[in-house]
Amino acid sequence: MLKIGITIGDPAGVGPELIIKLSRHFDPNKAYVIYGEKKVMEAVQRELGLEMDMRDIYTLDEVTEPGIYIADLNISETDRPLPSITSGKVAVAYLGRAVVDAVYKNIHGLLTMPINKFWAMLAGFSYEGQTEFLAQACNVKEYAMLMYSERLRVVPFTTHIPLKEVPARVKQESIVKKLKLIIREFKRLFDYEPSVGVLGLNPHAGDRGAIGEEDMKEILPAVELLKSEGYKVEGPLSPDSAFLKDGYHVFLAMYHDQGLIPFKLLSFEEGVNMTLGLPFIRTSPDHGVAYDIAWKGIASESSALNALKLCESLVERLCQ
Repeated sequence: MLKIGITIGDPAGVGPELIIKLSRHFDPNKAYVIYGEKKVMEAVQRELGLEMDMRDIYTLDEVTEPGIYIADLNISETDRPLPSITSGKVAVAYLGRAVVDAVYKNIHGLLTMPINKFWAMLAGFSYEGQTEFLAQACNVKEYAMLMYSERLRVVPFTTHIPLKEVPARVKQESIVKKLKLIIREFKRLFDYEPSVGVLGLNPHAGDRGAIGEEDMKEILPAVELLKSEGYKVEGPLSPDSAFLKDGYHVFLAMYHDQGLIPFKLLSFEEGVNMTLGLPFIRTSPDHGVAYDIAWKGIASESSALNALKLCESLVERLCQ
């Protein structure tokens, strides 16, 4: 029996509501473990008129048949926490609990709901994001954030860092490692070798060195090295037109917004955030906590549902 873990994320955000809406799509042959506050999940159901039956557990040994289970640490003093250190503490605690179970293979895949980095950091979370925390918890040195949809797939080479720090990170050796990771993971997860479009850092891909030096001195040598080894990579591509080109299974963007702006423009409703390089499958919806619409019953589960379906399909292929 396959077990899928789902973290509550920030309880003041849309995570609890989305989990309940997702439950309508759960596979009756799988077990789903909700890592979150039971009183919060029950409060959402009362307030929005939604229903989801769940059974309390203390350890995953109690998950002996398909169904919905909840692992409750009872952290929050209220069933409706506002955006605060408390909501950040809840988000971080359940993420940590879920990762322990994933590392020890008590669950086969993990779907994480959004957290708010500001409140999480005030609660003691010292990572750029959930991706970085997951990688360190798994002692993984090579990992990547893949933004996935049927229409477009993008990996940001650098993630949540200030833009001014990006050029210093764009180095040939690191680009080669990231490209090989992407190719290796696509073979493992999706069973094909991808063609990768590598974006330049500067406008017009540096215009042969006329605009900045990173494209010709760092990105181009990395691409040429991999091409000489038989990999299907091209670049540096001009960032302003690369996404209009056909023939690439995935793009490597040099910084977060360079890849995420076109991705969200084209694939916001169906986009999934997936972590490459982990020893287990982890997906997440491609949006934030959305405090402004949380607990109102109007949050769309489209992205979260795609994240669940992708997690399930990969778990089924890799774990059975």
